[in-house]
This record gives sequence, structure tokens and C-alpha cells, in this order.
Amino acid sequence: MAVSGQRRRPVVALYERIADAVHDGTYPPGSTLPSEPKLAAELGVSRPALREALLLLQEDGLLTVRRGVGRTVNDRPPRRGFEHVQPLEELIGAGTPLRVRALLRTVEEPTDFTTQHLLAPARAELRFWESVLTGEGTAAALSHEWAAADELLDRVHPEFARALRATEERAARAPAVSMLSVLLGASRETALSAHSGITATLLGRRRGDQLGRPADTPAVLVTQVVRVGETPVLAAKHMLPTGAPALPVLQSH
Repeated sequence: MAVSGQRRRPVVALYERIADAVHDGTYPPGSTLPSEPKLAAELGVSRPALREALLLLQEDGLLTVRRGVGRTVNDRPPRRGFEHVQPLEELIGAGTPLRVRALLRTVEEPTDFTTQHLLAPARAELRFWESVLTGEGTAAALSHEWAAADELLDRVHPEFARALRATEERAARAPAVSMLSVLLGASRETALSAHSGITATLLGRRRGDQLGRPADTPAVLVTQVVRVGETPVLAAKHMLPTGAPALPVLQSH
């Protein structure tokens, strides 16, 4: 599998360092993390980089911000979500699909998020697609999508594996598409199921730059996992800033 760019983005590496500390009991469930200045000094990183990593950990359900207390370690993520197995660019396009602009097409090692949702082994190589969805010249959403490792896809959904490879091979001469749209196009004879979660967050510096919004812009974070039978084949995170088109939501209990 061809690799473009770095195997692990710096914010992801920092995310994993903190997640490892949570999982090894350094910060057990219910505990409070050190303050940002203290934690940045302990990890030897800048506060802006730390803030981005902490934001991702909060979005993935590992941390909660409690007023007057700080960031505490969670037991489990929230359960609200939408259950439409439909590309986000069509789901929120209000009849006019949004355009997909590819920012990155690469592979990377599993993070805590993909280990949890794709059940990926530690040294697996996962396809990672980063895209901006735009409509009427305005960025409406930022999507991060990961596919399960090729060897697993070749077993449980070979049509999806072949479609992903073909899409990447013609990327330079064809309009960009989302990973979920590739999956749906390859699944006409394969039943899919999905579950999702929705949380409120802030864009943060890097994603604010990508969407042309201030770092402190409120946003909705949607996570989604799509399965073939009991096997997860795709996991995604979608960031919709304030002012993005409406998203149909189903409240689960």
C-alpha cells in the first residue's frame, strides 16, 4: 500500500500518548487531568498542540470538561446519533449534494479511535481520507474517514477493497468522493448497518484553518461506524461548524 505524507500526524501522536496514560491507569476513570500548563510541561509540548489533542480526546468520549473541575476521564461515550447509511455530502445537501474536496489520502497506524471502532491491531495500516465538503463556495464540513485494514476487507468485503484501490488510482483524474460513497457503491449486494454519535465541540485551530473559521467556532461532531455483519469496515468523524446545513438526527435511548 502506498504511503503519502507522515505515518502519524503530530497531534495524533500526542493524542495517543495521553490515551495510553488513560488506559494504563495513570489517569483512571473519574480522575482529573493536570492543568494545561502543567500537562504541557510534563509532556514537553506546546499548549496549542496539547489543546488540539485534548479536544480530540474529548470528542472521542475519553474526556469530559466539567466547569470548575477541569478535564475528567470518562467511563463511556455518549449515544446520540443519526443512523442513515448515506454519504454526508448527500445527507446534508438539502437536495443538492455538497462537493468533496480531498485534502489527504494516505495510510496511518491505528489511533485509539480506530482501535476502538475498527478493532484494528496495533501495527495495522489503515487508509485515511481527509476531505472538506463545500456548497456554494462555503466549507460546510470536515470529514475524516478510515477503512479497515486491506487484509480484513479482502475477506469480509472484497468489492469495497477493490473499489478503494481503484478510486485512489484514478484520484488525479476524477472528482473526489467520500469513502462512504465508495463503500455504498460497492455494497449493492452486501447488507450494511451503522451506528453513530453526536457531540458538541469547538473547531480548534487546525480544523478552523481548514474550514475558514475561527478556532473557537462551535461545531457538531458526528462519529459513525459502518459494519458488514458484526465486522466494522469504516469509521468516520465529521465536523460541522455553526451555520452548516441541517443534519437529520435520531435520538436513541
